[in-house]
Amino acid sequence: MDTNRLATARLFQRFGFGPRPGEFAAALTAGFSNTRTNLLTPPSIDYGAQRVRDLGLTDLGRRPDPNDPRSPMFSAEMKEQNKSLAVWWLDLMALSDHTLTERMTWFWHGHWATAIDKLNYALPMYVQNQTLRRHALGNFRDMSLAMVKDGALQFWLDGQENTSRAPNENLARELMELFILGVNRYTEEDVRELARALTGYQVVRSNGTMTFNLRRHDPNLKTVLGKTIPFDADTATNYLVDQTNCQLFISERLWYRFISSQEALPKSSAVYAAFGQRSISSAVSAISDFGILSNPKYSIVKSPVEWFIASCRALSITPSQLNNRNQLLNFLTKLAQVPFNPPNVGGWPTDEAWLSSASAQFRFTFATWLIKQGDTSPISNLARGQRVDAIADWLGVAEMSDRTKFAMQDAAGDPRRLTLLALCSPEFIVSA
Repeated sequence: MDTNRLATARLFQRFGFGPRPGEFAAALTAGFSNTRTNLLTPPSIDYGAQRVRDLGLTDLGRRPDPNDPRSPMFSAEMKEQNKSLAVWWLDLMALSDHTLTERMTWFWHGHWATAIDKLNYALPMYVQNQTLRRHALGNFRDMSLAMVKDGALQFWLDGQENTSRAPNENLARELMELFILGVNRYTEEDVRELARALTGYQVVRSNGTMTFNLRRHDPNLKTVLGKTIPFDADTATNYLVDQTNCQLFISERLWYRFISSQEALPKSSAVYAAFGQRSISSAVSAISDFGILSNPKYSIVKSPVEWFIASCRALSITPSQLNNRNQLLNFLTKLAQVPFNPPNVGGWPTDEAWLSSASAQFRFTFATWLIKQGDTSPISNLARGQRVDAIADWLGVAEMSDRTKFAMQDAAGDPRRLTLLALCSPEFIVSA
């Protein structure tokens, strides 16, 4: 396999959401180094992202009582906002010029996993999404300090119920296990003490506004990971981020989600050192190195949203312009991945968890629906004999197998059928 082509394909598929028509071929001409630099460098203005209209969400306030005549209208508006929020983000993923920003925001959404199903309200989830985007390639310390006081996360993990008289351990436990340190890198006593440090916050559920109530906070000494001071949310979060286990854990998470869920992060990896100052962009730069991306053993399966957005970018589709928004969200629901609704605080699964006979059938039907509304001219404008060979460049695939090429040859006379086979091919579903 051409290692330059493999590494370049992985840049597009893993650190973006796939190329637009013509981008992959242009990147091969420009070379891996130039392509990587373009990927890592945010533009001063993202014109693609600017095409996505702001949602203009409003605070719906407290839900009316069931017998209140305003209740049906309230429920309808809540449902409308929730659907609009998901499609708005899908538009950003599909249209943004700097896809690394959106890809990292998507990664952090799965890391600080918060589901709208519990909050019900779109506005606090939107606010959290903006926080994740603002810090997506910044410093993990700043992100952690912002997220520990994020209203959506606090409500999702019962932080508003955490008081000095009745400490709730949910947020404290996940802050250490899933967000900052990793499994088995703390004790149950650490959880109890950290929960006391995080007491005092209250959340307005409908908009995510956080307030600190001193009367609900425990100001006394707490001992966390061997250190005893009057920890509060800020000092405790800073202390957790200072730990070497934080440096290891986030490096591991980046590796697991972007490189391989099967092969462990090498102990000598430059990613670990790059995250020494908790710089996310430095860690991403290290993990997108040619030596890593050109190694054939590091394959990973696209999640449903990643597959969908890659298809949209290839077909020049804007998700919100598809002819049935409800149908779009139903397809993603059947594939078990809708933005803003991870299944649990651990986020979505990865890699081979997305491969099943049922998902293959749903994906096939989904792709058929998309292709009818998309632009297949990058293939249909070519002579029949050129189409199969051109598919890999169009989709940013490193290499189609002989078996896949053989199957596509019979469909070369039908561009839509050919596109369907390509979008559902193992080579497109798996970032090999």
